[in-house]
Amino acid sequence: MAFLADALSRVKPSATIAVSQKARELKAKGRDVIGLGAGEPDFDTPDNIKAAAIEAIKRGETKYTPVAGIPELRDAIVKKFKRENNLDYTAAQTIVGTGGKQILFNAFMATMNPGDEVVIPTPYWVSYPEMVSLCGGTPVFVATTQENKFKLKAEDLEKAITPKTKWFIFNSPSNPSGAAYSHAELNALTDVLMRHPHVWVLTDDMYEHLTYGDFKFATPVEVEPGLYDRTLTMNGVSKAYAMTGWRIGYAAGPLNLIKAMDMIQGQQTSGACSIAQWAAVEALNGTQDFIPENKKIFEGRRDLVVSMLNQAKGIECPSPEGAFYVYPSCKGLIGKTAPSGKVIETDEDFVSELLEAEGVAVVHGSAFGLGPNFRISYATSEAQLEEACKRIQRFCAACK
Repeated sequence: MAFLADALSRVKPSATIAVSQKARELKAKGRDVIGLGAGEPDFDTPDNIKAAAIEAIKRGETKYTPVAGIPELRDAIVKKFKRENNLDYTAAQTIVGTGGKQILFNAFMATMNPGDEVVIPTPYWVSYPEMVSLCGGTPVFVATTQENKFKLKAEDLEKAITPKTKWFIFNSPSNPSGAAYSHAELNALTDVLMRHPHVWVLTDDMYEHLTYGDFKFATPVEVEPGLYDRTLTMNGVSKAYAMTGWRIGYAAGPLNLIKAMDMIQGQQTSGACSIAQWAAVEALNGTQDFIPENKKIFEGRRDLVVSMLNQAKGIECPSPEGAFYVYPSCKGLIGKTAPSGKVIETDEDFVSELLEAEGVAVVHGSAFGLGPNFRISYATSEAQLEEACKRIQRFCAACK
């Protein structure tokens, strides 16, 4: 009898975490490495949010919390959805987890049976299919194309849905591509979903506040209220509020699903960190003035990276509408010989050779289900990004 669970054979380690760890190890050995793998803002958590956490400690808010979150945070979540998305929920329809990952995992754990299918557009965040597999479901991948800006077409969603489809995972703006769906583009997808009432929607809005230019964010239930009773809308404070390490995610949805997730969380971790929850109350209720300022910085970084990558031999980099990633193609380098003498046969070869030759750590696109591409996080300083892009240009020029 095997000791480890069979489920482990169905999943892979997180490629994004692996790249960040590899970069740390090389730095520890004295290598000059620029790590562009991590998906977290380089900004510090705003002072008003840190102050709220300190005050919570001083007040003694250090005990266990209700499993689904402190009432003050659930109330702030209700107000946020109304204020920013025009969605009406009660506090009982909300839940707080230890990061968005726990929210997603508990939703799948609460609903998935063997044979259930989950439609996932590619490229996808690396954890979606692994969570589905761990919970006994079957990921069904639907490819997008660079020509279509990595956005799912309504007809492709229609073809992917079967009687076994339980969930459709939607992520806009997208990790890893940065693609964001306009109201009209989203409406085309929700029209399909309205024709299939057995399909639930799990929308990951984590990058909601990071869109650029005159792009206007929309979420599925806002576009199509008819999906209200079968949509879980997930968000969190990690990206917009620079609070990745505080580990607070949240969601709102139908009461029966929230109750089921609450029950699972009660036997799993119980409530999220009390101090982090009070910090999140301030994040949602307090000033939002720093968000436009940070967005402007991110937008400048995006434009710099896109411009410089498109000057690299064999690289083609679209300009995304949101998040803080670009997802360039390295198709022009496939078949070339790297400075080490190795032939680049895949996007994974490309990123490995780039790291070895120039000390730039990025994530290969096949880890996100669509290659030959690679993901760069531009959530670091312009000086670092400019140097990294110069190194990429130099590496590409050296490939013969």
